[in-house]
Amino acid sequence: MKKSSLQARIFRFGALFVTLVAIVIGISFYFIISNAIERQIGERALSIAITTAERPDIVAGFQVENPTEVLQPIASAIEERTGAEYVVIGNKDGIRYAHPVVERIGQKMVGDDNEQALQFGKSYISEATGTLGTALRGKAPVMDENGEIIGIISVGFLKDNISTIFMQYVDNIAYIVVIAILMGIIGSSILARNIKKELFDLEPSEIANLFTERNALIESVREGIIMVDANGIITMVNLAAHEILSLPEQTELVGRNIWEVIPNTNLPHVMASGEGQLDRPMEIRGKKAIVNRIPIRVGDEIVGAVSSFRLQSDIDRLAEELSQVKQYTEALRAQTHEYNNFLYTISGLIQLNSYDEALSLIHVETAEHQSLIQFMTKRLRDPFLGGIVIGFLNRAKELKVRFILDEDSYLENLPKHLQKHLFVSIIGNLVTNGFEAVECFPEEERVVRVLIFDNGEEILIEVEDSGKGISEEVLDVVWKEKVSTKSGENRGYGLVKVKENVDDLGGSIALERGDLGGALFIVSIPKRGYLHDKAN
Repeated sequence: MKKSSLQARIFRFGALFVTLVAIVIGISFYFIISNAIERQIGERALSIAITTAERPDIVAGFQVENPTEVLQPIASAIEERTGAEYVVIGNKDGIRYAHPVVERIGQKMVGDDNEQALQFGKSYISEATGTLGTALRGKAPVMDENGEIIGIISVGFLKDNISTIFMQYVDNIAYIVVIAILMGIIGSSILARNIKKELFDLEPSEIANLFTERNALIESVREGIIMVDANGIITMVNLAAHEILSLPEQTELVGRNIWEVIPNTNLPHVMASGEGQLDRPMEIRGKKAIVNRIPIRVGDEIVGAVSSFRLQSDIDRLAEELSQVKQYTEALRAQTHEYNNFLYTISGLIQLNSYDEALSLIHVETAEHQSLIQFMTKRLRDPFLGGIVIGFLNRAKELKVRFILDEDSYLENLPKHLQKHLFVSIIGNLVTNGFEAVECFPEEERVVRVLIFDNGEEILIEVEDSGKGISEEVLDVVWKEKVSTKSGENRGYGLVKVKENVDDLGGSIALERGDLGGALFIVSIPKRGYLHDKAN
């Protein structure tokens, strides 16, 4: 069975609730009014009875020989003037002297409710069933000049007549209840429509699905996300934000002021200005980050703001991986270029019928290639590092640089727990710096030497060039700032990244002047190394 819409349910529940409330109020009014009418009629009957009992002609009527002749006309007149159903007058023994039904005069009064008046002289209201039916009665004793009780006055209003009076009020109450129900139905309809509009015409199941999808989406994003309301109170934060803020996952941030978590935040300024901020640099708890800030609007009103941020180191890592791909591409391009030149040379020699020279060139190239392959097979068995070394060897040929792979190099395999892309980045940046350091020298003076050695406890990497080296003035800041001996923009990033990667691998790096006259970089990576999580 298809579940009814939210608007229909709100309308139905609202109308039902208002209807029940109106009915309960109507019934309550009925009982309140009926009790009030009964009380008023009872007091009226008592008042008539007391007034009648105090009349001198009533007291005098008891003294005559035939009291009925005097009292009956008086009782009838009182009934007519007051609207009472009956006015009964009896003597101290309860024998009727006056009654609406003449045949019952001289008989004993019924109802058994005369004792308080005849014996104790009290005036009161009672409800009893007499000869005319159930009635509300006002009872009052009649006393002579000496204060002796000589009779009783009973004034009654039948319950049936009282019910008729009630019914007149019931009609009015019913009208009020019906009007209240109609107003409730109209109000429920308006409320249901407004609530549905506020919820963007979404059903509860759709809202629940959107909430679940929103949470899954936010948690799947590796950027930290924090959302605040108009008062700067955090309303949402994802797991990545906890990691970037170096806070345990169980730390409760929702409900706290954003200033307490990020004191240097600009989210309040974004809400005040209404303008977003994209890709802004910021330092969060000592970490450099790139931050986006966007105000949240509902109509024309700004109700909060959302900030997404990611560590600069993560972005640098992506750039670093792209740089590695570029290095591989450049190495392949250099290798292709080198072999094209080699093939062109062989083709020219064959066309000149210089077969011996062509064979000799092929043998030399083959021997050099086989020597390199054999060296790699025996000394550098890790294919990952072997590939980058061969790529740089081809690149060196293209740049007319003498590239020396130290014969003492030895490495079987990189441990699996060490990040290979960090090794490639370290070697790639250092060798590229070496190529650039010697490019202004004559060809015979362009030398770059590389040593990769595994001594069992640590992996040593040495990269030395025959350039000018690094001056002592920049030696202390070369690992911290963008320092370069080359001209042009976007320089000086390489050594900073090398230092970060070495730190990530738990190693150390030293800079000296080498035997070739230029810079000598010595990197030591422990084989038990560890990788820091930069997001912590």
